[in-house]
Order: sequence, then structure tokens, then C-alpha cells
Amino acid sequence: MTDKPEIPAARASFFDRVFAARYLLAFALALCALLAWLEPERTAILVLAAAAFVAIAGWAPRRADARLDRSLSGSQPSVWPENAMRQIAGALDFPAYILDRRGRLRFANDRAVADFGAVRFGEPATYHFRSPEFGRMFELAVSSGNRQSIEYQEAAPPQRWLRAAIAPVGRAPAEFLLLTFDDLSGQRLAEQMRSDFVANASHELRTPLASLRGFIETIRGPAAKDRKSAERFLGVMQEQAERMSRLIDDLLSLSRVEMKAHMPPEGIADLGEVVRSVANAMKPLSGKLAIELVVGLPDRAMTVRGEADELFQVCQNLVENACKYGQSGGRVEFGAQVVRDPENPVEVAEVHVRDFGAGIAAEHLPRLTERFYRVDVAESRQKQGTGLGLAIVKHILARHRTRLDIASTLGEGARFSFRLPLENPKK
Repeated sequence: MTDKPEIPAARASFFDRVFAARYLLAFALALCALLAWLEPERTAILVLAAAAFVAIAGWAPRRADARLDRSLSGSQPSVWPENAMRQIAGALDFPAYILDRRGRLRFANDRAVADFGAVRFGEPATYHFRSPEFGRMFELAVSSGNRQSIEYQEAAPPQRWLRAAIAPVGRAPAEFLLLTFDDLSGQRLAEQMRSDFVANASHELRTPLASLRGFIETIRGPAAKDRKSAERFLGVMQEQAERMSRLIDDLLSLSRVEMKAHMPPEGIADLGEVVRSVANAMKPLSGKLAIELVVGLPDRAMTVRGEADELFQVCQNLVENACKYGQSGGRVEFGAQVVRDPENPVEVAEVHVRDFGAGIAAEHLPRLTERFYRVDVAESRQKQGTGLGLAIVKHILARHRTRLDIASTLGEGARFSFRLPLENPKK
């Protein structure tokens, strides 16, 4: 809690009270000096009188405290929140402020300071929260004596969606109001992502569906008696149906991974066995595309905590992408090795997939793991991509408490890698 600036005036220090009464003291001390000059024989008595003036100013609570309150926050005296009220507001785990009836800030808890920055106590809250809706909410709460709330978006960066609520404390007319904030940015971002996801998925499904519908109408109409054309159209229809099937499979896979994102893996996997299994599964594709798949593994075992099936899916997606989009390089390097973690001096297992194709421009790298993001939409569809492969990879690795590292240079290919801690690392 930020206690020092908002200590009640009734508990102000001796020097604060003396400072608040400085003008009255100056007048009294000047009068004593004048009398001492006119009556030199009474100087000792006047010095004692001056000391008494200072003591009275320093210890008299009410009048001096009222002046102190006016000097801090305006021309009219007001009270400060009691210690118990401040302790309750300070214990809240969301931003909370205490305002007086005139809208001046009297207290801010630690969370408020962390989220919105420090404030000057005694100044109007509208200096700190400049939304027009905020001022109207405060006025309505004071006039009605009821809790009021609004939702608004901060214009200044970083842009946030906030819900502000203000409620009078105690019986009407309440001397104080409690102002609280709830950050809705994550919720609004999730809603936007969900909306974009549905829109993108609908678009991806609509395209093959339109093709299927068109070819069906053609076969049933103009090409009804043209067997050769019908056979060709049926082949295209099968490709489109397979594309829809792949997209649905990836959507279901992504949904399953997201549902388990908060659950760390409990199984034990042998990364060497995973790499060998993926290499065997990818041989037909690499052979079809004339890609040399070079597999490299150390002689030692690489046991990690993780789900073998999910790690297989990660590696399979990465190798498949490398073969399809790095086909021009003619070679893909795939394997695992034991390396030293630069952040923690222990051995970890690193899995890498390297192609020697055209590479990826730097501006695309941060967005490669977004759902349905494609560097080249036409090429992706030509190579039967769904735009979800790397999104699935990202979520699986996030569940395994690691991340996908991507490095690429145009004309030299791309390298994808991730690291997992070994179960029995050597230090």
C-alpha cells in the first residue's frame, strides 16, 4: 500500500502542523519581536511566549489539520479515510482507489499504482482518468448514492479495455467512494481471436465446398454424358474433399491441444525414438518430392518429460512443411542433439528441422504460428496446407513449457527448433 501520502491530517506530524500554521506563527513571532524591541526588560517572557506559540501550533490538532488539508487539496477542509478503510482497500487484488465526495484521490492500493502509475493525493481523479464517461459516472454515483459502472477503452498506448466501478462507502451521504478497475483486455482479445478464427475457418471450408457444389452441378448437367470430363471432375472433387478433411482434422487437433494447454505433460518420451518414427513416416513424402531427408541422432538416450504422440505430431508437421516449402533446396536435415542451455548450465535436448529452400522474409517470422497465416496463400493451397500446422506446433510446445525458435535467411532456407529438459541432465 501507498500509505505515506494519504495519512489522515489528524495524524499529521508536529512539523506538518507547524508548517500549516506558518502564517499565523509569522505574525505572532513578529509581534513578539516588536514587543521585545519596545520592552527590552521583558525579552525573556516574550521568548517563552514565542516558544509557546510554536508548541501550540505543533500540537493543536483541529485548526492546524484543517489548514494542512486545505494546503494539500483545496480551499475547503475535508476528512481522510480511516486506517481500517485503507487497509481493506489495500488488501484487494485489483486496482482500487478511495475518493472523497468532491472526487479527489485520497488513497491508492499497490495494484492501482502498478497498473496505472503513481498519483498525487488531493488532486481530482479526473486529472488521472480523463475519459468523459468517468466524470459522468462519478457525478451519478454521488447524486444517486448508488454504485455505478462503465466500460471504456483507453486511447493512450498501451490500449486497454477497462471496466470501472464506483460505489459510495457507508450510509448516505457517504464521505468516501471506492473506485475499482477490472482489465477486460484479455477477454476482448480472446473474443476477437475467436471471431477471427470462426471467420477464417468458415472461409477455408467455404472454398472447397463451393468447388464441390460447382463440379456436382456440372456432372449432373453439361458433363452428364461426358465420361472423360466426369472422371476429371471427380478427381478434383476428391482433392477438395480431402482438403476439407485435413482442415477439420487440424481444427479438432488444435481444439484438443488448447483444452489441455493448462495441463503439463506427465508422460516420459524418448526423443530419439520419436525422431526415428517421424523419419520413417516422412519417407514416402520426401521420396515423392525428391527430397533427401538427412537424419542425425546422438549415440546416447534423450529421455524427456512429454507426450510422445504430441511430440511426434510436432516433428511431423515441421518435417512436412520443410519438405513442401523447402523443396527447391533438395535436402532437409532433421534430428536431435544434446546441448547446453545458455540460461541454465545443464544439458537439454534440442530437436531441429532445417531446409535449404527459398527461405522466409523476416517480416513473416513473428506471425508464422498464427492460425491460418500464410506467407503465400496460393502456394499453401497448392501444397495442400491448412494454415494450422504451426499453430498446433506452438500450442503443443507451450503445453510442454517450451517454444518454437525460427531462423531464416532468404535464399538459404529456414531452421525450426525447440528444446526440452532431459530427465537426467549432466551439469
